[in-house]
Amino acid sequence: MITDSTLREGQQALRPFTVNEALAIYEVLNKINGSSDVIRSTELFLYTNRDREIVKAVKDSGFKYPKPVAWIRAAKADVDLVVEAGLEEAVMLCSISDIHIRYKLGLPRKDVEEKYLDALEYALKNGLNVRCSLEDVTRSDVNFALNFALKAVKLGEKYGLKVGFKLADTLGLGLPFSEAEPPRGIPRLVRAFIEAGLPGDSLEFHGHNDFGLAAANHLAAWAFGTSMSNCTLLGIGERAGNCPLEVMSITYTELVGGDNGMNLKALPEACRVFESMGHNVPRNQPIVGEETFATKAGIHIDGLLKNPAIYLPFDPLKVVGLPIKIEITPHSGRAGVVYWISTHLQVDCLDLKRDPRVDDICKEVSAMFEAGRTKPLSDAEMARLVTKHMPEYQRL
Repeated sequence: MITDSTLREGQQALRPFTVNEALAIYEVLNKINGSSDVIRSTELFLYTNRDREIVKAVKDSGFKYPKPVAWIRAAKADVDLVVEAGLEEAVMLCSISDIHIRYKLGLPRKDVEEKYLDALEYALKNGLNVRCSLEDVTRSDVNFALNFALKAVKLGEKYGLKVGFKLADTLGLGLPFSEAEPPRGIPRLVRAFIEAGLPGDSLEFHGHNDFGLAAANHLAAWAFGTSMSNCTLLGIGERAGNCPLEVMSITYTELVGGDNGMNLKALPEACRVFESMGHNVPRNQPIVGEETFATKAGIHIDGLLKNPAIYLPFDPLKVVGLPIKIEITPHSGRAGVVYWISTHLQVDCLDLKRDPRVDDICKEVSAMFEAGRTKPLSDAEMARLVTKHMPEYQRL
């Protein structure tokens, strides 16, 4: 399954969201989830009045998924905020590496563990389901992290509640290779938790993209046993960002052999929402970018004419609702002109391939670039060229 952190991590990375902006993001998440239960939860802050207004707006929307959950520190006062907000579940920050324990908390390991367990028990007493976020786990003493997790599980059993764990690769140091030693080796880190008796359905992975490996590490975590992949829309997050939810949504369908009710055509809506907030979405953003399924290469376009599967991993229009785009430059060649006319004016490709006037259009395109042009031709410019050389194909 997928869990979301856009409303928490996104505010840390971009800026505080207005209530309406947060609600628009939440509604997109719900649309992507569709009729499924794949996107299980989304994390929310509770610290400011606006945070609490956002939580209320999300709750009042009435959507079942993603379920709103609180993100809090391991402190009783934070637990009180969750209870006051009427939420049933919380992700509790438990910094687990010695670097964090020594330099951020300034306490011995034993005291830190007691602090976390004390806050956890207080949350359990209040009937909350808790997922302990093991911050910076990829720089931790794995035995210390495992021992703490086992104590937390035992505490949950005392209150008849299940305690889960987020394996947080806070600095993106994780490696997706099964040969890599833990704590940095994600496959072996995940297996260490499972073999210690912590079931995969209680484990979540949250990776950062500092070294460009977030999606690979998330896939490795799923493959080796965690059930939850904690992502953000467009990978928005601190520093280099997080694992993009849209990437793992597509990966989910590949792993299980179908969308199980997810609405992947809603994925591009995330771009529109964030662009309306002033965020610049890269044109080649994986899966949802404006030019993700665009090409200027003649050899690729020729392949698309013969069979789109030659140069596309899936049908983008059918899966995510985005069309294949062809941009005309000298490198798009004759195939590019044929493809453009065929798709824009609904002309048979075979007839066009035999038409010598296509060569005349290609020559005119080349001349433009020889004269110093660098920008691909717009659809309007191509329409004028086609009208000039092939008047019978003029757009009515």
